[in-house]
Parts: sequence; structure tokens; C-alpha cells
Amino acid sequence: MRAYERLLNYVKVHTTSDPQSSTHPTTHRQFDLGNQLVAELKALGLADAHIDAHCYVYATIPATPGYEGAKALGFIAHMDTADDASGENVKPQLHQNYDGGDVTLPATGTVMTVAQFPFLAGMKGQTLITTDGTTLLGADDKAGVAEIFTMAERLLAENRPHGKICIGITPDEEVGQGALLFDVAGFGAAFAYTVDGEDVGEINYENFNAAGARVTVHGFSVHPGTAKNTMRNAQNIAMEFHAALPACDRPEHTEGYEGFYHLTSMVGDVTLAKLGYILRDHDAAKFAARKEEMAHIAATLNDKYGAGTVVLEMKDSYANMLEQIKPHFHLVENARKATLAAGVTPVEVPIRGGTDGATLSYKGLPCPNLGTGGFNFHGVCECITAEKMDVAVEILLNLADIYKDFA
Repeated sequence: MRAYERLLNYVKVHTTSDPQSSTHPTTHRQFDLGNQLVAELKALGLADAHIDAHCYVYATIPATPGYEGAKALGFIAHMDTADDASGENVKPQLHQNYDGGDVTLPATGTVMTVAQFPFLAGMKGQTLITTDGTTLLGADDKAGVAEIFTMAERLLAENRPHGKICIGITPDEEVGQGALLFDVAGFGAAFAYTVDGEDVGEINYENFNAAGARVTVHGFSVHPGTAKNTMRNAQNIAMEFHAALPACDRPEHTEGYEGFYHLTSMVGDVTLAKLGYILRDHDAAKFAARKEEMAHIAATLNDKYGAGTVVLEMKDSYANMLEQIKPHFHLVENARKATLAAGVTPVEVPIRGGTDGATLSYKGLPCPNLGTGGFNFHGVCECITAEKMDVAVEILLNLADIYKDFA
């Protein structure tokens, strides 16, 4: 079975995670796909395939005779989809022998233009898979799941020699909890790759340092007719806080290694206002400076309006995996070799976000990220091609071959 055929099966299963939930997994529906994946792994011959109480799927492919001494290699993807667009009732559209031009999504008439998405031109002649315009596709990251499973099937069917291969499929990656309850020791790999990136050939081993911030502003309300020198409008003070942050350091004005402050929510009235932020930067020193800047603004406003007017709470989310990858840089070097062997030029791109691999790297499982062949994740214009997925499978097979001799 080709990887894209597996993808078409997986996207039928609604697995959207819920950022507001406090359960693990955040949505029980993720078990629907998790149980399906276990059955599929068992059918491939992976006898130890299982799903735990928190919806993590694990399985191993034992080393072929003569390669038992190789260090175990892991491949990881996630089964959930983001809530930015609906992940229910997905109707994938196959554009056979795609002509490289604009694409109309049939259910809504949305047009994916080459002018807006230049990468489309490079997919000419391939089998393009899109949504119908009403949902996301779910290639993030069901494509990664499909590619790992197809790699496993081919390893076994073609009797390719390999060391121990560990497979892990996580829930809740899209809400930042995919690695939260991952059993690193039980997984059994010395190192791993997440298969959760965009275009095939991408190698990611740097990601943002990340934190969340909540600003609560306490005001004081009196009748506006007699408010002079008495009223403290929490909304105005909240806007003053936001205006003190550099306007150029917002997501819509940044790219590459440039960090940002992102206002994600705001609610309030005269007496109480709340602002929600996420902070991001690849550079640890600049990241620390961003947090210090927010603390300085809060302190300045409290000096101006009175102690306790502005309450700032910050919590780190994840850290840049680079420092954990550096001692194991063979992971990057071998990913380059595997990609070149598949006929693709590797592209090393810093992630402007995070992955399960970032957290896992800090839990003792060095874990860079590889591309799946997909584009426009988290929206109705999400797409991928069957051929790019085939190449992703070849890259994984090449890695399995390289690491069979890595003792």
C-alpha cells in the first residue's frame, strides 16, 4: 500500500484535539484512530503493538539477524489535528496528473492560486491531494503516520536488514501535550525522528523557545461624569501595556530566526481586563530579554497606576532543541545523506513553532524533525502529493539502512 492510500483512510477519522480540555488525551475520539492503528500494526506483524490509557501507540520492529547490536532508531508522528479548521467529515480531493495551475476547492469555490502558493507549480504532473474547502486535510500529521507505517510495511515485506525500529504515535501534539506522557524509557529508542514537517526534504533541528503570558489589569470604575483623577480604566491600561511592546515584533512582521510577541486574546471592561500572549525566539538570550521586557512594562505601569494594577504571569512552554541535538549531530548528518539518496536536496529550516521532538529531546530522546511533503497546515488550503509522500517513505527507509550499522 502506498502512503497516500493510508492517509486517505486516516483522514476519515475525526481526531481534533481540544486546547480547553484537562483530560489526557484531550478528546476521547483520538482512540478511534489509535485503536485502528494498533490493529494495522499487528496485521503487519508487529506483535507488541499496543495503545496505552492516554492514547499513545507504541510498537517495535525487532532487528534482523546480525544487526541486534545497532542502537534502536525511533520514528514518531501524531494522530490529532488542529482546531483551526474542522477536522470532521474530511472529504479529500485527488487531482490526478495535476496541471500545476490554480485549484478550485469544490465545496466552497475557494481558489488556491499559484500566485498565492508558488509551491503548487512544482507539483505539476503529480497526484495533488486537497480538501473540498470545508475542512482541513489532516496531513498534519496523519501523513507522517502513513509514511512511518508504509516504511514499516516495506522493511518487512522486502526483507531489508535493519536494527531495532521503534514506532510511536502521539495524541494531543497540536495542543502542546504530545510528549507530555510519552514513555521514553518504554519506547526503547536511543534517538528518533519526528515525521511532522512540511515539504519533503526538510530537516528541522532548531525551534523556538516558547512561553505563554497572561496580563491581568485591575481598574477602578466610577461614574464617567465624575471620573476625573479617580477612574482607572483597565481596558485603557491594557492597551497601554500592549502599545509598549515593539510593534515590529509581531508574527505578521517576522520570519526566519526573528522572534515575536503575539497577542492571542483580549477581554475586559473598565474594572478588569485580560490579555493573553505567546512569546517566541530561537535565541535563548533574546528570549529571556523578551520576558524581561514584559516584566519591565508591568512594573512601569504599576509605578504609574499603583501596585497590583497589572499582574503578569509567564510560563515557559518548550525550549529550542538545538542544544540537545548538537551532541548527537549524526542525526542531522544522516538525515542529509538519507535525503540525498532519495534524490532530494535537503533543506534545513528552523521551525517557527515547536514539535513533540523538542520536548522529547529535553527528556533524553534526541529527536529532530523531518518533512512529510505537506503544505498549508491548519487550514482549508492544506495539501500534499502522493509522490512527495513516496519520497518521504524512501528517506525513512534510507535512515533505517544507515542506522543498522550504528552501534
